[in-house]
Amino acid sequence: MTLEEKIKQSKEGEKKRNFKESLEISINLRGVDLSNPKNRINEEIVLPSGRGREVKVALFGSVDLKEKAKNVADYVFGAEDLSKFADDKKKFKSLVGDIDFFIAETTLMTSIGKSLGQVLGPRGKVPRAIPPGQDPASVVTSLKKTVRARSRDRRTFHVPVGTVSMSDQEIAVNIREVMKRIIGKLEKGTGNIDSIYLKSTMGKAVKLSESEVQ
Repeated sequence: MTLEEKIKQSKEGEKKRNFKESLEISINLRGVDLSNPKNRINEEIVLPSGRGREVKVALFGSVDLKEKAKNVADYVFGAEDLSKFADDKKKFKSLVGDIDFFIAETTLMTSIGKSLGQVLGPRGKVPRAIPPGQDPASVVTSLKKTVRARSRDRRTFHVPVGTVSMSDQEIAVNIREVMKRIIGKLEKGTGNIDSIYLKSTMGKAVKLSESEVQ
């Protein structure tokens, strides 16, 4: 079977849900010492076909950068917000849970690290730095099509590749891009891949072969 046929198979028998089901691939590694942080997968990958769902991006910046970002970012914060968030970590944690990515002006990165790093770091949401004066539109647009691939110290990890409402071809393109990046980070390439599965939120897992995803 082709990858597109496997994707179609993963959608078959799906009941109509009152929410948009995601599709993700589950990757199982072998022969990788994940106790060494250098061997862990930690990639941000732009999906050629997009995420198929809303992705929220927040920005920390100066008055000038906030003005440029107000029509492209979902949340816009200034330096004055850092102390507020630092004083109410519980509220900030709740907010972080609703935001997929953060970007911040380089001049604020040190302050963000000191006041909010303990919340953002463990969640893999440390802001992407941009220089003062840069138009953030292109960065935000790219992040809205981006997924994270993080293995941490576990040999099995999951990466979103779209939603069931997307076409089989769109999802196939996304899967191949994700696998190309991950294989490229492994010392033995496909030799470090034990198995790959595709699954929708409520569906059954379908096994993919290495030849299908390349």
